[in-house]
Amino acid sequence: MQFFKNHSILRVSTLLVLPLLLATYALAQNIPGNSKPAKVLLPNGWSLSPAGRSLPLGDLPLNIQISASQKLMAVTNNGQSKQSIQLIDPQSEKILHDQPIGKAWYGLKFSADEKKLYASGANDNIVLVYPIIDKKLGKADTIILGKAWPKEKIGPTGIEVDDAGNRLYAVTKENNSLYVFDLRTKKVLNKVNLGSEAYDCLLSPDKAKLYISLWGADKLAVYDIKAQKISSEIFTESHPNEIIQNRTGKYLFVANANDNSVSVIDTKAGKVIEVISTALYPTRLTGSTTNGLALSEDEKTLYVANADNNCLAVFNVSNPGKSSSKGFIPTGWYPTNVRVAGKKIFVSNGKGFTSMANPDGPQPIKKTDDSGVHIGISAQKEVQYIGGLFKGTLSVIDQPTDTQLESFSKQVYANTPYNKQTEAISKGLANNPVPNIQGGKSPIKYVFYVIKENRTYDQVFGDIKEGNGDPSLCIFPEKVTPNHHALAREFVLLDNFYVDAEVSADGHNWSMAAYATDYTEKTWPTSYGSRGGTYDYEGSRNIAYPRDGYIWDYAKRVGISYRSYGEFVTKDGPTTKSLIGHIAAKYPSYNLDIKDIDRIAAFKSDFDSLLAINSVAQFNTIRLGNDHTSGQRIGKLTPTAQVADNDLALGLLVEHISNSSIWNESAIFVLEDDAQNGPDHVDAHRSPAFVISPYTKRNSVNSSMFSTSGMLRTMELILGLPPMSQYDAAAVPLSDCFTTTPDFKPYKVKSANVDLEQRNVAWNKSAKRSQEWNFAREDAAPDLDLNEVVWKSVKGEDSIMPAPRRSAFVKLEQKKKDD
Repeated sequence: MQFFKNHSILRVSTLLVLPLLLATYALAQNIPGNSKPAKVLLPNGWSLSPAGRSLPLGDLPLNIQISASQKLMAVTNNGQSKQSIQLIDPQSEKILHDQPIGKAWYGLKFSADEKKLYASGANDNIVLVYPIIDKKLGKADTIILGKAWPKEKIGPTGIEVDDAGNRLYAVTKENNSLYVFDLRTKKVLNKVNLGSEAYDCLLSPDKAKLYISLWGADKLAVYDIKAQKISSEIFTESHPNEIIQNRTGKYLFVANANDNSVSVIDTKAGKVIEVISTALYPTRLTGSTTNGLALSEDEKTLYVANADNNCLAVFNVSNPGKSSSKGFIPTGWYPTNVRVAGKKIFVSNGKGFTSMANPDGPQPIKKTDDSGVHIGISAQKEVQYIGGLFKGTLSVIDQPTDTQLESFSKQVYANTPYNKQTEAISKGLANNPVPNIQGGKSPIKYVFYVIKENRTYDQVFGDIKEGNGDPSLCIFPEKVTPNHHALAREFVLLDNFYVDAEVSADGHNWSMAAYATDYTEKTWPTSYGSRGGTYDYEGSRNIAYPRDGYIWDYAKRVGISYRSYGEFVTKDGPTTKSLIGHIAAKYPSYNLDIKDIDRIAAFKSDFDSLLAINSVAQFNTIRLGNDHTSGQRIGKLTPTAQVADNDLALGLLVEHISNSSIWNESAIFVLEDDAQNGPDHVDAHRSPAFVISPYTKRNSVNSSMFSTSGMLRTMELILGLPPMSQYDAAAVPLSDCFTTTPDFKPYKVKSANVDLEQRNVAWNKSAKRSQEWNFAREDAAPDLDLNEVVWKSVKGEDSIMPAPRRSAFVKLEQKKKDD
């Protein structure tokens, strides 16, 4: 793969502001213009201190539009739970109207006269046209592109309107097309195949050209309005998404999510004249996720939303082609868009301001009378499921002075655990079995990486007294999971480990790349919210791939041998090219009807045959996913049986490796890809994880804060691999779990204490619900309901599950300072 493109193009970097900013690499308190100076720690180890004032938005806001008069603002909320269009007064900073919408995704546009608002109808394959009456949205008219999903796969994204010409343009991400509509007749005048998923489209000021960002093709397509065809293409960097232009249309600015950059295009010449690097440090690592753009009113300043750096990058673009960095502004979590009206900067924070509590779910809660007597299940306002838990916010930031921008910039750097030093030298320990630099020596040669499905810490380890658990939330205690408990006690109990993902769609990407692309993060809520779309996040769709691939691609580049047992593999074979020839063909792929202990039998056979010829791969990924469960579907194994099967399989795996001739050079790492299927009293992302090796500090409890990316960084350092993103480069490796004094004692598997053949036989409400769900692939069943069904299978059909207590993750960091 070609890591750098446009070598002849000037790259403008934030390196220009580093000397000033690094002089005060500390928590900046009381920043001028910042009403929220308190620093909030996220479960992934990054921090927030959003500048400005704020308004509540809905679930995953993706786009902001401001009318020509700047009297109206619209936001489209496109998450897993309730979707809506919000109308806001940008001057008074008040929400005027919140209009629910069945399906929506990104596309949003005011008419020139501000009497209409056009919005993408996503997988309904329509564009909705809302009349604006007394600053409210009226009943929408409908422009139909085709039949709704699944009959047709279209998926409109960006939209543009030429009021004078009575034309509407819509681009799509499912059938990769441009639709041209006559607004008078509501007829399709032209449909053009774009060859790739499209994100945004923008008319030139003279309405002669339509610029289209080809999200999956790393280029813009230029559509000639008069000729009604694509007339040219302009190559950008990876994952071009939002496009903006100056008033004359002489220059275009294109955000490139996978390259942390903005391409500046001279439209007359039809070429890129410079590339602006938006990352906080000069790096080629993905992880800034540039995805929103705005120009100041005088067009001298460019504001860039860096979703995964939780900030705006600010550039002087008064002389395009010779842009310079001015600094950064801290935002909320995952800023998706930015707009300017007068002297105000508006930012949509896709995940709000914190990882928060969910006292209303995702399970029934008790309702009592005044005397405290239980009288039934209370009516819930809204079930709080992790997929839709983190509601968006709108930050309103006054245009900063140079002094304020300097303070803001210092705050952004203080919030960011990544820097160039962590990329080269990890935050691990010196003289440790886990080297703290790439290429350092390690006594460990073989790494086995086990990926399981969807459990929280409290669901499995809530009963372990040595750790921070809540026994009331534990439904798979030691009787069901004796090997999980024994492995945690005999090796190391991690009670402060957090997954980086919300669900399996982004979870398997975070687990294999320490990153999930803007495509992945922005589209999984659609399918998880039952609004159409396919599960295409494990190698089955190229646009979901990280720019430089997954950990197997990195191993291939440096000559590390690798093998996959079920991860990114279907019954038809591997889903990514790097795994061709690197899978155990007889190891079953994801299928809840196949026991995990049978998978381990297949693993043993393959492992032993390779061991006999000294050909065991140095890096092995092993998928054990039956802890997902099949709910209470009649005839299927019970949740308890499936979790116990998963437990025994893990124990058998460890026992077999620990009795092999390579045990003294091995380490086994185990995590859940996500923690969506249950409650936890600390945080929605906390889950079980294991470090199993002769070099593990035996019989210990480690409460240090670790993450998915930190586990990946640990394996990378052992194997001599570089970090894959800013996230694993920044993460703390699990070095503190290791010792230089090994204990080669093998593990002895613990027998199952429950019937592994127990089947669901009772016909009840939970069984009826389970019959309707799809268990053929991960997360096709509704997790909100599945979690309740699993609880009832353990506790009884009429049992009431206690509400989980999840912390708001208000900065542990600050508490430590206070202590």
